[in-house]
Amino acid sequence: QVQLVESGGGLVQPGGSLRLSCAASRSIFSMNRMGWYRQAPGKERELVAAITSGGTTNYADSVKGRFTISGDNAKNTVYLQMNSLKPEDTAVYYCNALRGLNMYWGQGTQVTVSS
Repeated sequence: QVQLVESGGGLVQPGGSLRLSCAASRSIFSMNRMGWYRQAPGKERELVAAITSGGTTNYADSVKGRFTISGDNAKNTVYLQMNSLKPEDTAVYYCNALRGLNMYWGQGTQVTVSS
């Protein structure tokens, strides 16, 4: 079993930045992949960014060049640095971990981009 706890969401103006954190209950290197998803009202949950245990990253086209995913194994934490935020980035952001055949989710953190 893996517990994931997100933090760092909030209200930010367009063009601003936020850093989301996802603290895992075990080593992130033990995960095949960790990622961030988001879900806006009335829309399906979508992958934003992911990082494998080998350090390979991938991003949704809509966030490339603005968001960066990274991990700190000493802290069992994955981060999502979000820059140049846009109103369309408003959503609940969820941390996700894939370990073997099992997938785990955090409770989500709200990000609102508005002036």
